[in-house]
Parts: sequence; C-alpha cells; structure tokens
Amino acid sequence: MKYSIIVPVFNRPDEVDELLSSLTMQHFRDFEVIIVEDGSSVPCREVCEKYSDRLSLQYFNKPNSGPGQSRNYGAERAKGEYLIVLDSDVVLPEGYLQAIESELGTQPCDAFGGPDRAHESFTDIQKAISYSMTSFFTTGGIRGGAKQLEKFHPRSFNMGIRADVYRQLGGFSAMRFGEDIDFSIRIFAAGCSCRLFPEAWVWHKRRTDFRKFFRQVFNSGIARINLYRKYPSSLKPVHLLPSVFTIGVVLLVLLSLTGRLLMYYDDIHRWYWLCAAPLLLLFAYCLLIFVDASRQYRSLRIGLLSVGASFVQLFGYGTGFLSAWWKRCILKQDPYSAFDKNFYQ
Repeated sequence: MKYSIIVPVFNRPDEVDELLSSLTMQHFRDFEVIIVEDGSSVPCREVCEKYSDRLSLQYFNKPNSGPGQSRNYGAERAKGEYLIVLDSDVVLPEGYLQAIESELGTQPCDAFGGPDRAHESFTDIQKAISYSMTSFFTTGGIRGGAKQLEKFHPRSFNMGIRADVYRQLGGFSAMRFGEDIDFSIRIFAAGCSCRLFPEAWVWHKRRTDFRKFFRQVFNSGIARINLYRKYPSSLKPVHLLPSVFTIGVVLLVLLSLTGRLLMYYDDIHRWYWLCAAPLLLLFAYCLLIFVDASRQYRSLRIGLLSVGASFVQLFGYGTGFLSAWWKRCILKQDPYSAFDKNFYQ
C-alpha cells in the first residue's frame, strides 16, 4: 500500500461524505482511507459504509482526545508507505494523489504538504475567509502558497509524511491547536527533508461564519505563543505582524478620535490632519483588500466580505497572541491553567 489517508472527524458527516466522494474519483488508486471518529455526537459511520465497496476504508470510533491524538490513532492502524493527513472539511481534485506521486517520483522527501483553494461552490463568506487565510496581504503567504514569508511548514489540512518517519518522531503532540506546526518543527529538527508540492492542492472549506472564524484564529494566536514557549527559536518576525496590526489599528483609531476632540475644542483646521490621516491609512488598506479580492473572485460582494474577513483574521490572531503572551510570558502561567476554558476543551 503506497498511501494511507488519515482523517480525524468531529461531528462532520456531511463533510466526510464530500471528501470520500472526491476520493473515489482519484486517478491514482493505491491508497487506503482511515476515518477516526473523535467522540462525535453526530457520527459518520453510515456515510463511511456507503463507500465501503468503492474505497479501501477503515472506520474507527473512539473517545474524544483532539485531532492530533486521533491522527496518531489512525497512524497506528495504517498500512501505507506514506501517511497523508487531511482535515474532514477538504475536498480533493481528481489529480491530487497523482500530483503527490509525480512529485515524489521526481524528488523524494520525508515530508510534504500542499496549498488550499476555494471551490466555486463555496459560499461567499467561505471564499472571503479563504482569501484572508491565503492572501499575501494578510500574512496568508506563510500558510503554504507560492509566495511565502518564512520556511514552508506543512499544515494538518494537507500534510504527508513517510510512515516510518512519523512513527520515529512519535506523531502529533497532545496540543489541541498548533499541533501540526509542533510536528513540522520536530520534522525539521530531526533533519528530515520537507517540500511544498504546489500541484497537490485541496479545496478547503474552513469556517462558515465570522464568529467561528474568529475563534479559530484566536486559538491559532494562542498556539503560536505556546509553541514559542516550547521552541523559543520558532517565533519569527512575521508571526508578530497580526499583533502589530491589531495594536496599530487601535492606535490609529485613538489618534483619529483625539484629532476629532481637538477639532471640537480648538481650531478645526489645525487638527483636521490628525483626525483624517489615520482613517485614510485604514481606508487605503481596506481598498487594497477589496480590489485584490474582487479581482480574484470577480465579485464585488466577495471583495467587501474579504475586507471583513481580513480584519477578523488579523484581529483574531493578534488578540489571541497578545492574550497568550500576557498569560504565558508575563504571568508565567502554564497552558492548561491559562486556557482551560477556551483552548484545550
């Protein structure tokens, strides 16, 4: 068996149905699928049974332990030479596995990953969120696209690794968020080769509304500080950008309000620049996002939603990062006591 595809699932039967359907249409066929139900209250067993005659598929149901441990559970039962880890909310193009096979045939490596895209069937909000997570203008370039701001680290929505290397490194840690970056750091630390496969991309649905999206990126900001505490050298200047953006926007708004207040009590013309200049800077950034996203998706509505999604992404990550920095680095709390309600549960 060449590939074992491992998918942890938590209350996502409809998404699993779409993913399995896309797997039945792969040109390359030497693979198995391992679905690990992570303590779901809405299981996907019946969905998996529907594909049992078209795929080499194993289904397991276990108590909830988080995505990382569920992937390890699947890896223990995998037979493939390579393990491919996918999120349940991705859909694969027909040539996905063939692209991986071609890349490995040209230049073998120990670990790899691919980028993600938005499918035309996604909602406008999903497309806007996808833009914010992949655009160079929102630091999305660090997530595995063609333009990167740091060394490529595969993410768990689309990650592959040789099975023997996976087991040698002990698989994913017990972290609930950031466990894929933690694993990537250990892959590089072990001297393993890791590559981006640009053509091994997936359609990634991500979150369906801004509230859920904010919680996701907020937790990602927390995870970055927890990773820093574990691996101090892993924190790079690019990881500070969302926090700098968050603080910068707050300062610009305060400057504008100060200018407005001074205009009220003093000469209106003297302070007009202090009121207007910060808002013009924010407007220029919003316009940049709007034009770029509208051009990419050929939709003014998606362009407008992308402005909101970009601010949610940057503010969510930035506030999560700052909150974790205060609790972990200043107050010296451990990760469980610092985030027992919204991070590890």
